[in-house]
Amino acid sequence: MNQEQNSNVKIIAREVLSSNWYTLRKITYEYLKKDGHWQTQSREAYDRGNGAAILLYNVSFKTVILTRQFRMPTFINGNRNGMMIEACAGLLDKDNPEDCIKRETEEETGYKISAVKKIMEVYMSPGSVTEMLHFFIAEYSHAMKVTEGGGIAHEQEEIEVLELPIEEALQMIDTGKIKDAKTIMLLQYARLKNIL
Repeated sequence: MNQEQNSNVKIIAREVLSSNWYTLRKITYEYLKKDGHWQTQSREAYDRGNGAAILLYNVSFKTVILTRQFRMPTFINGNRNGMMIEACAGLLDKDNPEDCIKRETEEETGYKISAVKKIMEVYMSPGSVTEMLHFFIAEYSHAMKVTEGGGIAHEQEEIEVLELPIEEALQMIDTGKIKDAKTIMLLQYARLKNIL
């Protein structure tokens, strides 16, 4: 249900606080509480667009493809070297989720995949970020490797491609080596669904 269809919310004002990288807005609105009274509230919402993420897996070898790259927000919040191990992901830009994740997979990992399976849509940080992330899984083989991957230079990406046994990847959640939510969700999905 969008805001125009929700009779419990009335948007009063939208103010752009920053549009340097993505868009940060302050939204002032009235919210109808359960007791029947309207309450004026104000929240900031960061709009970076929607995205897609994928777990590449190989049933024969019981392996997954992940990436490692520097993430500034984690560095300034306690991640000593700023490096994060993650599932391949990217913003949709103007693509549909399936086309986006196929493009991102090739750019980041070097694997050219043709068949993907969508498994869920998730708001990753609904209290402050508008982004919805589309989750996919896909089988890969070494024959699908068409480039070294590593990301796009003009986007200032420097991505290391990791091929890990699924058991090692799951253990990295327990040891804290993997702290990325989308990656944890995808790895746990693979285990819960007995994919590997």
